[in-house]
Amino acid sequence: MRGDSSHEHGNLPMRSPAGSRDEPELEEAFDRIVGEGRDRLGRPLLPLVATGLLGGVDVAVGVLAYLVVEHETGRPLLASVAFTIGFIALLLARSELFTENFLVPVTALAAGKGTWPRLLRLWLVTLVANLAGGFVMAGMIVVALPHLRDTAAANGLHYATLGVSWRSLLLAVLAGAVITLMTRMQHASDDLGVKIIAAVAMSFLLVGAQLFHSVLDSIIMFAGLLSGSARYSWGAWALALAWSSLGNILGGIGLVTSIRLLRVSHRVEEAQDDPA
Repeated sequence: MRGDSSHEHGNLPMRSPAGSRDEPELEEAFDRIVGEGRDRLGRPLLPLVATGLLGGVDVAVGVLAYLVVEHETGRPLLASVAFTIGFIALLLARSELFTENFLVPVTALAAGKGTWPRLLRLWLVTLVANLAGGFVMAGMIVVALPHLRDTAAANGLHYATLGVSWRSLLLAVLAGAVITLMTRMQHASDDLGVKIIAAVAMSFLLVGAQLFHSVLDSIIMFAGLLSGSARYSWGAWALALAWSSLGNILGGIGLVTSIRLLRVSHRVEEAQDDPA
């Protein structure tokens, strides 16, 4: 009977229409990301520089671990596991990489909680500070551990000779997407264990697949150049930096951030209308 059918259906969970607000965890993550992004965009210059410098130092610790393990074992994938120490340090020390600023501040900008000049300032200062911190660490590595110089130079040569091509651009796009996905995964939970898993998995993929990452690969190239045995020039490093940075931005924003914003487009519109 119709009445019986209605009673049975009444015990079933109601389904919300596609695209409706039936994913509160996404909205909570969005609110958390917007709040953090607004803070990053408004960060004073000195803390911004310090955070970027520490980001370069932390990643260089991972580079040190990578070079040691590869030198001793000759196994790049095993060395890639060792490298994850750098991204764990990055997470626990709350420092930042240039490529970690594609999801959070861009989301805040899309929500009307920041400006383009502030975003460009954040990117530029963080990138320069990352490179400065990584440069100092690379110099200390090759001076303190001279047996790693040839290993550093060989690794640096790979990235320095990728050149400007569709292949190298796509390697950079993938690197930007991987790191931005890591950022999104870490903002999906308050559980530290989940955040560490994301840091380990994505940094292993980044290094193990030899993706083209502006900061990480610059630090490796710095170590090779400062070792005195590199078969590439500072000009090759500068070209690699520019090309990889472009690809990282395309991957981080185009493949991850923009699509994720579509999933919470209603919240973006609401945030834009909210003057707070």
